Amino acid sequence: MESNRYNKGIEVLQQMVSEERLNATVKQMEKFSPDMARLIVEFPYGSLYSRPGLDLKQRSLLTIAAMLASGAAAQLDFHIEAALNAGLTPNEIVEAVMHCVSYAGFPKALDAMFVVMKVFNERGIQYEER
Repeated sequence: MESNRYNKGIEVLQQMVSEERLNATVKQMEKFSPDMARLIVEFPYGSLYSRPGLDLKQRSLLTIAAMLASGAAAQLDFHIEAALNAGLTPNEIVEAVMHCVSYAGFPKALDAMFVVMKVFNERGIQYEER
């Protein structure tokens, strides 16, 4: 399973999520489907996130918007944590979700906001609207 893109992907993920979150996602998937585990590391993180041109904050912001718009709320907690670790502020994350209301709709934005609230609560983040 080891490849240059896989190793790059793991390096990026280690910057973005906790070891616990990484293990809960990648290591769990390795037990069930090693090929899928390799793909979720190599492609988005080893091939895309590691490219020059955008920093991790910008990529995280784009990922949140894309996941929200596609209705992928089940994966959003991983990416909210990654966005915080990449340097996005709680206010930037909330504003990104609010900005998507007119493009993705209220149901998807509300689902995403509940995920944001859950992650903030888990991390002890007190959000105050500005």
